[in-house]
Amino acid sequence: MNIANKLTTLRIVLVFVFMGIIWFPLNLSLNAALWTALAIFIIASLTDFLDGYLARKLNLVTNLGKFMDPLADKMLVTGAMIAIVDLGTQSILPAGHLPAWIVVVILLREFMVSGIRLVAASENKVIAANYLGKVKTVIQMAMIIVYLIPISNTILSGLAIILAYLALILTLVSGFQYLWQNKHVLASSH
Repeated sequence: MNIANKLTTLRIVLVFVFMGIIWFPLNLSLNAALWTALAIFIIASLTDFLDGYLARKLNLVTNLGKFMDPLADKMLVTGAMIAIVDLGTQSILPAGHLPAWIVVVILLREFMVSGIRLVAASENKVIAANYLGKVKTVIQMAMIIVYLIPISNTILSGLAIILAYLALILTLVSGFQYLWQNKHVLASSH
């Protein structure tokens, strides 16, 4: 396993660490748990950029990496969004709550993309993430970071909801783009 794939694997491990801090903070105060979860999320997000950079720079692009990288992203982002919805419904997050219906739309898009990837994989094809999908992921990560900041501030609250709706729009547009660009995969699977 090359360094890029090891970083992707680390991101998957960090998802579970993040979840543990969010839902089982042990003796941490809410503030300390949120700051710790935020730090873990940022580190995990940075591995996303670093593994892609190293894979391209060192020519370490593999089918395993093309498969695991988007999967690790989905685990990190969707896990964090579900945690934010959960904490938001308890009025715990200073930035407010992330509407659950936005997360549902985002998850439905991810299921669709994963389904197309599974069909492609059954035909020994690997579909890498497209550019707009990567931008969507960055916006989702920024949104999650803002929601996790344990500071009460109207600017942060406003920014959180703006990023949520921007993530929603990019999710829909990139989902339709992904479907359109890969319609041949579905057409050839009859």
